[in-house]
Amino acid sequence: MTDKLDNRSLGDLLAELSRETGVLVRKEVELAATEMTAKLKTAGTHAAAAVVGGALAHAGVLVLLAAVVIGLSQMGVTMWLAALIVAILTMLVGYVLVNRAMANMRRTSVAPTQTIETLKENARWTTGQRA
Repeated sequence: MTDKLDNRSLGDLLAELSRETGVLVRKEVELAATEMTAKLKTAGTHAAAAVVGGALAHAGVLVLLAAVVIGLSQMGVTMWLAALIVAILTMLVGYVLVNRAMANMRRTSVAPTQTIETLKENARWTTGQRA
């Protein structure tokens, strides 16, 4: 039984190579888009945490200002001290959240590393080089 591939002309082989190359390029672009979407979602999550941390820090400043107002108006320890403690704790939590989110964002790479490696591998394959 003869193999159908053995009977194809050079033109047929080049046409198939052209089609396969087009499919490969489309699949690589699809992979890059998928990878970038996943990485951007991760970066978005970290950015949201930074926003929440910033909002808590802002709320802490507002509570601190309320503590100063209450302290100056009444000069009573209990309300003023309670508001001050709440303000300091709120700002501390906000500070920790912002720092953690910023550290996570610095570690998040948005480069499509898997796609880059696949393209390098494809380039080596097409030039006949070994890894």
